[in-house]
Order: sequence, then structure tokens, then C-alpha cells
Amino acid sequence: MTAQPLEDSELWAAFPPVDPQAPEQAPWEDPIPFKGRRDIPDFPVDTFPGWLRDFTAALAEETQTPVDLAGCVALAVLSTAAGGRAVVHVRGRWREPTNLYTVCALPPGNRKSAVFAAMTDPLYDAEKELKQRALPAIVEASLTAKLAKDAAEQATAKASKASGDKRDALIAEAVGLAQTAEDLTIPAEPQLLADDATPETITSRMAEQGGRIAIMSAEGEIFDIIAGRYSGAPNMGPFLAGHAGDRLRVDRQTRKEYIDHPALTMGLSVQPTVLDGMAKIKGAKGRGLLGRFLYSMPQSLLGQRKILPDPVPDQVAAAYAGNVIALTLALADWTDPAVLQLSPEADAVLVALQERLEPKFAPGGSLGHMTDWGGKLAGAAARIAGLLHLAQHLDRGHATPVAADTMRAAVTLAGYFTAHAVAVFARMGATASEERAVALLDVLKANRWPEVSRRDLFTKLNRSDFPTVADLEPVVALLEDHGYLRIVQPERTGTRGRPPAPRYLIHPQLTHADV
Repeated sequence: MTAQPLEDSELWAAFPPVDPQAPEQAPWEDPIPFKGRRDIPDFPVDTFPGWLRDFTAALAEETQTPVDLAGCVALAVLSTAAGGRAVVHVRGRWREPTNLYTVCALPPGNRKSAVFAAMTDPLYDAEKELKQRALPAIVEASLTAKLAKDAAEQATAKASKASGDKRDALIAEAVGLAQTAEDLTIPAEPQLLADDATPETITSRMAEQGGRIAIMSAEGEIFDIIAGRYSGAPNMGPFLAGHAGDRLRVDRQTRKEYIDHPALTMGLSVQPTVLDGMAKIKGAKGRGLLGRFLYSMPQSLLGQRKILPDPVPDQVAAAYAGNVIALTLALADWTDPAVLQLSPEADAVLVALQERLEPKFAPGGSLGHMTDWGGKLAGAAARIAGLLHLAQHLDRGHATPVAADTMRAAVTLAGYFTAHAVAVFARMGATASEERAVALLDVLKANRWPEVSRRDLFTKLNRSDFPTVADLEPVVALLEDHGYLRIVQPERTGTRGRPPAPRYLIHPQLTHADV
């Protein structure tokens, strides 16, 4: 096993190690005003295999859209092809399915529909091919079911007219034929993608399609549906189970559906204001819906677009379409999912990511205010690695272990999504949290502390703004994200009891000047 993956400083730039001494020594940069845009990274399209990278970048150029949009949709396209048909065996009993939820937020006028159409067209072509392949079996099953039903009806009619000993024998024959007709099933017409639909319809589609379906949309109506547009109350069950692969059972008088391992894919592009609405869905954060999405919030190119951009080269478009169709068709027949194994070197990279992430979930850690999302990040990296691996090995992914380079690419993408998720979660809670952040800044300015403990800070705060320490933590994390302070987690002095409370290093500007 090589040490190189664990020492690559560029790879781990998004996940700096938690060092209690480092914040005291690092130089301070100017804090980011709350009304300013955060410095978040561009989509690392070079992490994609060549054919996928080339088309994603070329389509972004042709449509004059941020590459982030096409990049997020590309991952959802791979998820549609592989979801429910491949799983990543990480280690022990830990397996990750290969379906993702991605959402990219861009203002109106950014040609989201054009990008979605170009990226998803090969999926519709693959769906047509699957329907053609399935047609003979569907016709045969339909005819067989009709003949069986006719035979049962004829036997029933004959039994109803019989008498004596013959009647009992004919009734038994009719019952047997009716049971045979009832047991016959007609295969559903293959379907890869569904339009925005109710949770009940999505569940039915997954049940018909062997446990999987994809929702790909350049609009955000699905969130209104989840919030209860038609039912009057939120219904997140299929969307929670569909991401995790948890057993989904519907047992009602009108229908009974059982899905052992559902695999739902969602690839969405929404207006930024939709993100605000997501956070207001009752139970969305507490039940983990918000934590299941990989978020992207790139800078719009409106106002600086080329009038005559370069078109996507024909050979690049043909390679993309051909490979998406080939991958989709190759995995379609895997009713038992293909198991993708990690190489020892790839697992070492994932372990290193987990080791760097874990301290960040502690109270006061950089991800401590969004553990519902951060806690799923290592699993998301494994899923992305599986998808990149399949895209690189279109016809033999199950026979080749996932390489360290592929896992490093997945970790790079995990870093990208982390930076954007921090910005998105800050936006979701911006109204109330930023008001409290301004109040907290006033307290820091007034006291001019170079450093302060959580306890001493809390005693100076207005209880109407901060009733408990738990109310303080997300606001402190927001100030850290903007560069106004740094959170220092002291080392334990023993093995028992609670870990020591964090301390806060205050930006020098707050000790002597207005900011």
C-alpha cells in the first residue's frame, strides 16, 4: 500500500486536519461580510473519466453555463444507469448503493433545461432500447394471462351448470385455473425516468421497475410535492428510503407494494429561492431529507457569456451518448446488484477521509452544525467512487476493484460538495442565524476579547437571542465560516467525562476596529 494518497496536500485541501494549536499560529484573512458571496470552488470536472469530462466541459461551453450544472447532472445520469444495479462493498458489512441525490441552484435564464435535455437524452434512448427488448416477453405474458383468464372463466361457467359428483370436480378445476391466472404477472414496460410525481406514484414506479427510478428535472416542483402539495402533509418516506436503500412497504386496501432495496435517483436544478423553501418543509432537517442531497450553488455566467461559443464536437457528443447507453444496457439485467470492491489503496484513501471528517462533527467543529449532511459524506464519496469506476470500466466494472486514483477523485468531489453544502446550509438558515450573528458580533466588539471560552461568551449574551448553548453553536459556526473567529477544541486531559468545551479565537479586527 502506498503512502502517496494520504500525503497529497492538494487532495486534502478541503479537509484540513483538526489541530488544536494550528488556529493560534495561522495568519488571519479579512472576514467575509454577511452580504458578500462566499468563495466556493468550481466543479472539478477533471475528476471525470475522459469521455464524460470532455462532454461535460464542452456542453458547459456551448450553453455558456457553469460547468457545475452539467457536472451535477452527469453524476445523476451515472446514478440513473447504475442505481439499484450496483453497490460498493466498502468493508465488513458496510455497503453503499450507487444512487445519488444532486441539486444545483441557479437563477432563471441559465439554460438549465437545455443542459438537462442534452445530458439525459441518451437515457431516454436507452429506455427505448430496453422497451424494445422487453416487448416480446410482455406480449407473450399478456397473451398467456388472457388465455388463462378465459380458461378459468369457461371452467367456472361449466362448473356452474354441472350437478352431482361432476360439479365438485369441475369447481376444483375452475379454482385451480383461476389461481393460475391470478399468479401470472405481466412485466412492466421498462422505465428509467419519471417526471415529478406524487410519493405514491414514485413508490409504485420503483416497485414496477425492480426497485429503481430516477427523477431528473430542471425545476424544483418535487419539493412542493414532498411538502404536501396534494396530500396536505409532508410525505418523505419514499425519498428517505429511496436514498438509503431501506425496505419500503406499502400495505393499503387499494395496493400492496414491497421493495426490499429501493434505489431512487434525483438530479435537480432549482432556483436559489427553492433552497429556502426546502429548509421550511416540516421535518426535512430532523428526518434527514436535507442531509441526503449533494448541493451545488455556482456563480451564474449571466452578463459575461460568449455570444458565439464553441459547439460540442460531434465525436465528443457521440462518445458520451454511446457510453451512457452502453453502461445503462449493460447493468439493466443485473437483478442482483453487481458488487464493486475497493482496492486496499482505495480503502486507505477513504479511511483517511473518515479520520479527517470525524473531529469536524464535534460541537464547535466546522461541520458540527450540519452533522446530518456531513455524517453521510464518506458514504457519498464511496458512491461517487463506484459511479466513476463504472464510467471508466463500462463493461467490466464488477470484475475490477476500484482504484486509489478513483477514490481520490471521489474525495475531491466530496470536498467540492462540502464547500457548497456549507454555503447552502448557511443560506437556508440565513434570516434568523445572520440576525443572531450580527448580535454576537456586537458582543465580541464590545468586549474586545482576543480569545474567549464558550461559557464566558454565553454569559454575556441576551437570552432572547440565545436561550441555550445549543442555540449559540450554529451561530458561532456561521461566524467561523465568515472568518470572524476560529474554533479551538482543547485536548482531553483524561478518558472519562465530557470532552472539554471549545474556545474561540477572535479576529484581531474585532478587538480594535469596526468591521
